[in-house]
Amino acid sequence: MRAIVIRNTGGPDVLRCEQIPDPTPGPRDVVVKVSRCGVCFHDVVIRNGVMKRGVVLPCIPGHEIAGEVVAVGGDVTLFRQGDRVASTQRYYICGKCKFCRTGREPLCAQMKFLGDVGLFGGYCEFVAISEDNLAVVPDNVPLEHAAIAACTIGTILNAIREVGNVSPGERVLVTGAGGGLGMHSVQLARLAGAEVIALTTSPEKVEQVRAAGADHVVLGTRGEDFSKQVMELTKGEGVDVCIDNVGSQVFQGVRRSMAISGRWVLIGQLTGDFVPFNPAQLFFRSISMLSATSTTREQLKDCLQLLSLGRIKPSISQTLPLVEAPAAHTMVEAGHSLGRILINPAA
Repeated sequence: MRAIVIRNTGGPDVLRCEQIPDPTPGPRDVVVKVSRCGVCFHDVVIRNGVMKRGVVLPCIPGHEIAGEVVAVGGDVTLFRQGDRVASTQRYYICGKCKFCRTGREPLCAQMKFLGDVGLFGGYCEFVAISEDNLAVVPDNVPLEHAAIAACTIGTILNAIREVGNVSPGERVLVTGAGGGLGMHSVQLARLAGAEVIALTTSPEKVEQVRAAGADHVVLGTRGEDFSKQVMELTKGEGVDVCIDNVGSQVFQGVRRSMAISGRWVLIGQLTGDFVPFNPAQLFFRSISMLSATSTTREQLKDCLQLLSLGRIKPSISQTLPLVEAPAAHTMVEAGHSLGRILINPAA
C-alpha cells in the first residue's frame, strides 16, 4: 500500500510517500480502508520533533481516521467486513487496567497512540486498529465528517462537558478559534448554553468564527496581551472557563482573562516553549488548571450522534491527496486553514 512515512524529524519534506506491506489483522484487530484522515497539529509536532514523548520512528502520522472495514481478526465480535467506522486517537489499549475498566481509556499506561508509534497511522491506504478503539458511523454521516469526530470534536466535548463542566450562562473563552479544534469549541460551547468569546489572530477568519456561534470575536496578534479586550467584554469579571487550544503563546493573556474560580482547560500546545509564572497568581483567585486528554470511545459515539442529528456542523477547509501531505502540514503549521484539512489516500 501507499503510505506517508516519517523516518527523520524535520520540515514538511520529511513526509515521504512510500510503498509498504499491507497490514494484516491480529486476533482482535480490524483492518480499515482509510477513506479520510484529518491533519492535526499533533501530526506537525511529531514531524518537526517538538513532540518526543511516546514517539517511535519510523511512523505513519495521522489519528483522525474513518473508513470501511475490509478484514477482521478471529476474536473480533463488534465489527464485520463492510462496516463504516471511525477511530479514537488510539490503535491499542490493554482493556484491563483501572482506567480502561472505568471509561478512561486514554489514560491507559499501555495505550498506543495512532501516528506516534511505528507504522500505525492514518496517512495511508489501510490501517489495523484494535476493535476497542473504533465505533460504527451512522448511515447519514459522511465518512469525511466522521474522520474528525474523535479528535477535533470529541476532545472538545471532553473538555467542555466532562472536564470544564460548562453550565448554561457561563462565559467561555476559546483560543485558536479559527483552527480545527477552535471552530468546534465555539459550536460545542454554544450548544452547552455558554456565552462564547473567541480569540483568533487571523482577520480573514473573524466572520466564519462568528458564524460558527461566537458571541464575541477578539482579533489579536501573536504574542499580544488580549486580556484587556476580554475584560471589557465581561465588564471586568473575566471568563468562567477557557478552552485553550494554543498553550504557552497565550498563557499570560488567558491568565489575566480568568474570572474568580475559573476553570482553565488545557488542550493544545503548539510549541516546545515553557512558561514561568507565580502559582499565587492562580490560587489567590481560585483558578483551576485542568486538561482534556483525547477522547473515549463513548465520547466518540456521542460525537457521531451529534453529527447524525445535525447539532454540530463539521468545519473542513479542504481535502488533499496523500502525496500532498507536506502541503497540508505547511498550511496547518502557518495557521492558514479554517477548520480541518483532510487527507484522501484514494485521491
